[in-house]
Amino acid sequence: MSDRSIIIATHDAGPSAAASTAPGAAKPPIRPRRRAWPTFNWRGLVAVVMFFLAWQLAVTFKAPGFHEIPGPITVVQTLVSDFLFTRSYWESWLISFKRVLLGFLFAQLLGVPLGLVLGSSRRFNRIVFPVFEMMRPIPPLAWVPLSILFWPTNEASIIFITFIGAFFIITINVYDGVRSIKQEHLWLAHSLGASQLTIFRRIVIPAVIPSIAVGMTLGIAVTWNVVIAAEMIASDSGLGRLTWEGYVSSTPPVVFVGMVSIGIAGALSTLLVDVIERRMMPWKRKR
Repeated sequence: MSDRSIIIATHDAGPSAAASTAPGAAKPPIRPRRRAWPTFNWRGLVAVVMFFLAWQLAVTFKAPGFHEIPGPITVVQTLVSDFLFTRSYWESWLISFKRVLLGFLFAQLLGVPLGLVLGSSRRFNRIVFPVFEMMRPIPPLAWVPLSILFWPTNEASIIFITFIGAFFIITINVYDGVRSIKQEHLWLAHSLGASQLTIFRRIVIPAVIPSIAVGMTLGIAVTWNVVIAAEMIASDSGLGRLTWEGYVSSTPPVVFVGMVSIGIAGALSTLLVDVIERRMMPWKRKR
C-alpha cells in the first residue's frame, strides 16, 4: 500500500481514527476490572424447597412409610421451641466441630507428608506401604473398642477415630498424586542439574496440590460420618449424641433436628474446605 493510500484511508475514517494512529496519541484509559461475585444457585434453592414440600405432602397424606415420620413443619417447631435458643444445643455444635477440626487437622499433618514420602521414596514405599495397605480397609468404627482401651479419655478416643476416618483417604490421594507425575519432568530436571530437594520443592509439591485438595474434600465428609457414629457409641455430647437420644426417647422430631443439624454442619465444613481449596489453586477462581 502506498503512502497516498494510507493518507486517504485515514482521512475517510475521520478524526478519531487519525488521532488513534498518531504516534503521540494518548492511549484510552484502562477501566478497572470489576470483581466477579459468585452467582446464586437458584436451581439448588428451588430443589431444596421442592424436597421439603414433597416431604410435607407425603406426611400430610400419610404415604406408605411416612406414618411415624414427622413433617418439616413439626421439625422446625421442635427446633425453635426446644433447641434453637438453648445453650446445650449450640454446645453440641461446638463439640462436634472441635472434634472434626482436630481429627481433620491431624490427618492432614500426618497424611500429606506420608503420602509424599510414599510416592517419592521407593525404599520407604517397600517397607511401609504393605502395612499401610493392610490397615486401610479396616473401617474407622472397628477402631472404637481399641481406641477406648488405648486412649485415657473418651474425648481423645473420638478424636482418634475421626482422625482415622480421614487419614487413609488423604494419604492415598497424595500418594496417587505423586505417582502420577510424569517421569520425563523428573528426568529433565535431573539433566539440568537440579538437586533432589529442588525437584521435590519445585515439581513434586506443586503437582500434588490438586490431589491434596481432593483428599481434603473427601476427608472432611468422611470425618463427619465417623464423628457422628463415634458420638453415638462412646460420647455423652455432640450432635451425634443428640440424635441418638432422640431415638432412645422415641421422639422422631428430635432425631430429625439432629440429622438436619448434622447436614448443615457438614455443608458449612465443605464450604470452608472449598474456600481453602480455591486459595491453594488460584486458577479455579475463574470458574
